[in-house]
Amino acid sequence: MDLQSTYHEPVMLTECLEGLAIKPEGTYVDVTFGGGGHSKAILEKLTTGRLLVFDQDPDAAANAEALKDNERFTFIAANFRHLKRYLKLHKAEKVDGILADLGVSSHQINTPVRGFSTRFDADLDMRMNPNIEKTAREVLNSRSSAELQRILGMYGEVTNARTAAEAIFAARHNSPIETVSELKGILMRYAPKHRENKYFAQVFQALRIEVNDELSVLEEFLTQVPEVLNSGGRLVVMSYHSLEDRLVKNFIQKGKFDGEMEKDFYGNVIKPLTSVTRKPVEATAEEIAANPRARSAKLRIAEKS
Repeated sequence: MDLQSTYHEPVMLTECLEGLAIKPEGTYVDVTFGGGGHSKAILEKLTTGRLLVFDQDPDAAANAEALKDNERFTFIAANFRHLKRYLKLHKAEKVDGILADLGVSSHQINTPVRGFSTRFDADLDMRMNPNIEKTAREVLNSRSSAELQRILGMYGEVTNARTAAEAIFAARHNSPIETVSELKGILMRYAPKHRENKYFAQVFQALRIEVNDELSVLEEFLTQVPEVLNSGGRLVVMSYHSLEDRLVKNFIQKGKFDGEMEKDFYGNVIKPLTSVTRKPVEATAEEIAANPRARSAKLRIAEKS
């Protein structure tokens, strides 16, 4: 069971396992299989239980080969926005715990050809699922200036989103924007001095979220969770930026993504999940030193009543 250790080092592994409160005979779901680090640890705690995992990336599917002979393990090559449908298909309509480690994997960032990283020159791709049609290149070259401003401002929280959008819109009339280096060249003059890396990280985050429809996927996933969790079942979600964390926090606290809490006749908040921790769990200084990606991670744990 030698999964690729360099694919993606699991963040807050111990905290995730504790959050799931794993029962050896239970049924669990890891909706972001990746390199399989979290999944392998869950499997080791199961005796007669079952683990179903989702991942839309063919590279992750290759990692699942190491576990294919384990009868307690099921790999589902699909986006986790289809959670309920695929669990029903695999006769696991009710489960005891669900884990989601959101965002882009270390493997995806470190594979130049995928176009996720600002460190390598490559085609502007950014698809987590290489089979979908929309790419970052298509977004940059086809959207209006106003739409680009919305994407950069909303998804990347880029402070000069309008200026950046107008620069992109103007530059592409000379020639299409195809590569990482071309995009960085267009925006370099607008990046704050000594904060260029953070600026481009925000721009790339915005494009990646748009290409992969990440926030809509997260909302669709979360609304299905109460339907598939058993009473007492746990949801464990790890997010890496404020947009994701806000959606998770609101859904756990309010049972909805925005607006005021709804209460019953007795003043109790109407929501399907209850938060297990008062604040999000964060990685220790030791883990951050060993795995810098853990620095921005926020782990939220909830239980179905």
